[in-house]
Amino acid sequence: MTSNDPLLQPYQLKHLTLKNRVMSTSHEPAYSEDGMPKERYRLYHAEKAKGGMALTMTAGSAIVSRDSPAAFGNLHVYDDRIVPWLAELTDACHEHDCKVMIQITHLGRRTGWNKADWLPVLSASPVHEPAHRAFPKTIEDWDIERIVVDYAAAAQRCQAAGLDGIEFEAYGHLMDGFWSPATNQRDDDFGGSLDNRLRFTGMVLDAVRAAVGQKFVVGIRMVADEDFEKGLSKEEGVEIARRLAGSGKVDFLNIIRGSIETDAALTKVIPVTGMRSSPHLDFAGEIRAATKFPTFHAARISDVATARHAIATGKLDMVGMTRAHIADPHIVKKVMEGREHEIRPCVGATYCLDRIYEGGEALCIHNAATGREADIPHIIPRTQGPKRKVIVVGAGAGGLEAARVAAERGHQVTMLEASSQAGGQVRLATQNPRRKELIGIIDWRLAELDRLGVEIRYDSWAEKDDVLALSPDVVVIATGGLPQNPPLTAGDHLVTSSWDIMAGSIKPAENVLLYDDNGGHQGMGAAELIANSGARLELVSPERFFAPEMGGMNHVPYMRAFQEKGVTITINTRLHSVRREGNQLVAELGSDFADGWRGERRVDQVVVEHGTLPLDDLYLALKPLSKNGGAIDYERLVNGGDIFPARNPQGGFVVFRIGDAVASRNIHAAIYDGIRFGLRI
Repeated sequence: MTSNDPLLQPYQLKHLTLKNRVMSTSHEPAYSEDGMPKERYRLYHAEKAKGGMALTMTAGSAIVSRDSPAAFGNLHVYDDRIVPWLAELTDACHEHDCKVMIQITHLGRRTGWNKADWLPVLSASPVHEPAHRAFPKTIEDWDIERIVVDYAAAAQRCQAAGLDGIEFEAYGHLMDGFWSPATNQRDDDFGGSLDNRLRFTGMVLDAVRAAVGQKFVVGIRMVADEDFEKGLSKEEGVEIARRLAGSGKVDFLNIIRGSIETDAALTKVIPVTGMRSSPHLDFAGEIRAATKFPTFHAARISDVATARHAIATGKLDMVGMTRAHIADPHIVKKVMEGREHEIRPCVGATYCLDRIYEGGEALCIHNAATGREADIPHIIPRTQGPKRKVIVVGAGAGGLEAARVAAERGHQVTMLEASSQAGGQVRLATQNPRRKELIGIIDWRLAELDRLGVEIRYDSWAEKDDVLALSPDVVVIATGGLPQNPPLTAGDHLVTSSWDIMAGSIKPAENVLLYDDNGGHQGMGAAELIANSGARLELVSPERFFAPEMGGMNHVPYMRAFQEKGVTITINTRLHSVRREGNQLVAELGSDFADGWRGERRVDQVVVEHGTLPLDDLYLALKPLSKNGGAIDYERLVNGGDIFPARNPQGGFVVFRIGDAVASRNIHAAIYDGIRFGLRI
C-alpha cells in the first residue's frame, strides 16, 4: 500500500535508495568498548533499524588519528580492528533495509591532552577550547600531511566494513577550526582568505576520494554559521556550502548552526526542555535553497508533525530525529501502522547528553530499554506463565511504568494512588514552567494504561487491609518518598522544604537562603522559582560546584535565570543550624575545610533540599505477610532467574518496592526499576 505521507516517501541519494525520509544523525552514545562498536553499540542501532528508519548514522565523531583521543567514548576508526565490528553492526541494520553511515573526524582542540597517549591537542591556531580546557598547539605541515593520510585510511576501513557512506564532522573540530576566523589566526597558505581556510578540507576530500572512489557516499556535517561575532559568518558559511556542493566531491550536506565550545553555546545548538524546538530548521532550509543540494539536518526535531513539515515544505531531504529515537526507536513503524499517538515522546530532558558529557553513557530519562537492548526489550513480551493479579501502589513515574509493563505482560493490574492525579515528583517538577514538557513522561504512560485497560483508583490512601482485600498475587510499592531536612543541630522546625516551594503551598519570602544538599533538579527548580518570584536569593551548597547531579546542558538555563535575577551562589559551605531572632531567621554556616570557620546569614526564609526518605509504612506492613519477605535476589535480577526468594511459604503474595520508595534517586532510576521488575512478574 502506497502512502502519501511525506515522511514515508523514498529518497534517492546517489546509488542508495533510502526507504523513507527519517534518519538518526551521528551521535556518540558512549556504548563503545575499547573504542570498538561491540554488542551494546550494535543492538542500539539495530533496534532503530527494526523501528523502520531509513538511515542510522553511527559514531558521533569516530576518530581518525591517535592524537585525537576520545572525549566521550568515541570509536577508534584509526584502528584496523574496528572493521569487523562495523561490518557486524552494518549487517544487523541492513537486515531491516536500514542504511548505515558513520561520522569520522579529527577532534582537533575539542578533547583533552591528558587522555589516552598524552599527545598534544592541536588546531589551526593555539586558541583555548573552554569545554575541554584544551590549549592546542598550532598544527604543523607534517601534522597536516599525516592527518590527511589518516582520513583516507579511516574512510577505507569504513568502506571495507560495508558501510553505506561516511560524513566528515566540521562542527567544532579540526576541519572547521580552519574555516572559522575565531580559531584560525594563521598567516600562511592555510589562513586568511576563504580559499586558504578551505585548503585543508580540500586536501582531505581529495585524499578520501582517491582512497574510496567516486561511488562511495561521502557527506559533511558542517556549521554554516557560528552565530557569534568572531566566528564564521552566515555569508561565509553559505559560500562554503555552495563550494562544497559544487565540488563534485561530496554527496550531501548535513547542516548545523552555532558554536559548541561552551555549555551555554551548545544549548543554542541542541536545546533542552523549555527552549525552542527545531531552532535551525528554517536556516537549514535556506542552505538547501541556496545550494539545490541534498540537505540533512537535526536539532530538536522531536515530533513527527515538525519532521513531516520539514520534508513537505522542502526544507530538508532527510530529517534527523536523533534524541526522539533515543526515546522511541520505533517512531517510523508506529507512523506506518497508524499508531502515531503511541509514540513515546522525547521531553527534552537531555539526560542522555548530560550523562555523556559527564563521563557516562547515553540513557533516556524515560525509556530504560535504550542502551540496554541485550537485557530490556523495547516491545514487552507476553508472559509464558500464569496471569497474575498485580496491585501497584503509587502512580508516579516508576509505578506507572511497572503497571504498564505488567499489563503488557498480560497480567490484571490495578493501581492505587493517594492523590487526585498521577505523576508524583514528575508533576512537582513541572510546576517550574520551563520544565512543563516533562509531563509527557506521565501522559504517555497514562495513555498506554488506558489502552491496556488498567484501572487507576485515585484518592485512595492504601492501608494494609485495602491491599489484602484485593487478593493480590503481586504488590508493587511505588509510594515514593517524602522530603527530609538535612542534618541540623537546631532549627528543623524553622526551615521550608523545596517541595513546598515547588507545589506553591508556601510562597517565597522577600529574602531567602536555599540550602541544596542533594545536587539535582529538585533544589535548582525551587531556586529558579524563588528567583523568578522577585525574591533576593542566596543558593548555598556544600559541594565544590553546585548541582553536581545535573549535567552541564541543564545547568545553562538555571544559571541564566540566576544571573539575570542576581542570585548569589555560595559553594563549599554547609548549613549547620537555624534560629529565630525577631521576625527573621539566622542561618549558621560552617565549612568542611576550615573547622573553626563560621558564617551567618539573616534572612526571612530558609529553604532546604536534602532528597527524600522512603514512604514505606505500607511496605513494612505487608512485608511479613509476603512470600518473599520483601527480598530480591539481586544476582538473579542482573543475570536471570526467579528474583523472589521463598522466605515465607505461608505468604499470600510477592511484594517489592521500586523508585524512591527504596531510596532517594531520580526519574530514570524509578522507571528502570519499573520495567526490570515488571518484566520478572
